[in-house]
Amino acid sequence: MKMLSWTLLVLSVLSLFVGIGQLNVAQLLTGDPQSWDLLFTSRIPRLAAVLLAGAGLSIAGLIMQQISQNRFASPSTSGTIECAMLGYVLSLVLFGNGNQLWLIFSVSMLGTLAFVQFINRIQFKNAVFVPLVGIIFGNVVQSVATFFAYKYDAIQNLSSWAVANFANLLQGDYELLYVAIPFAIFSLLYATRISAVGLGKDFAVNLGLNYQQVLVVGVLLVSVMSASVVMIVGKLPFLGLIVPNLVSRFYGDNLRRNIPLTALLGALIVLVCDLAGRLIIFPYELPISNIISLLGGAVFIYFILQGEKNARSS
Repeated sequence: MKMLSWTLLVLSVLSLFVGIGQLNVAQLLTGDPQSWDLLFTSRIPRLAAVLLAGAGLSIAGLIMQQISQNRFASPSTSGTIECAMLGYVLSLVLFGNGNQLWLIFSVSMLGTLAFVQFINRIQFKNAVFVPLVGIIFGNVVQSVATFFAYKYDAIQNLSSWAVANFANLLQGDYELLYVAIPFAIFSLLYATRISAVGLGKDFAVNLGLNYQQVLVVGVLLVSVMSASVVMIVGKLPFLGLIVPNLVSRFYGDNLRRNIPLTALLGALIVLVCDLAGRLIIFPYELPISNIISLLGGAVFIYFILQGEKNARSS
């Protein structure tokens, strides 16, 4: 954990000085007003958004996997993000703007809860079926959202969600992402109950827990953290899937211990991908969603092949 923390700290400092606008330590030490304005208006907000988005979406994925009892579940493979998009479109259509957070969070939560209830009832024998069903469910919801967007001339607003990009985030644009901090702290305090639910309904009930209540709280945590990231940044595919799996592979399945580790690793991966996007074709910039899609897709396929290999050997 110390190594992750130090690596994240070093890369965070370096990221402040990467960009088209020239910024260096000497300019800051001499008190150059333009340099300080660039630092506080653009570079620090961008760094904060990167860290908060990576940590929040990764923790959401970890909780999603616990409450769904499946390692291949995540906000991007359960329809959570697509339900948030539908809530955003409904907010545009019904209220004329996308600022009705209660509606976006509610639709995201209801869709996620429906998906979790469905897969818990079916209990698929092959774990790979869960993300496949989730992707199908998400595509159906996204189709409904796209239909309403076309019908009410909101397709341009919706299309901006499809590609994640931190380039345009300035001071005043990203502050909603801070919701990840209190929700992460609450999930840490609530970790024991979520872990019990992850072991099954009968186990949780035998411990005296209200299974449905804990499940709803878990879905609320997943929905709010996922929807807030997508609203501000856009889609970060596979992040909530690969990070919890990497953490559990190296550190085990203790949820309380894994929450801070997952937050650190998620923030680090998004930061590395963001830096790569800024440097690969500098001074131009690649959308971070393209880089994470390549990385996440490769890791996802690796996990599937490993799971099939273990299933055959057992």
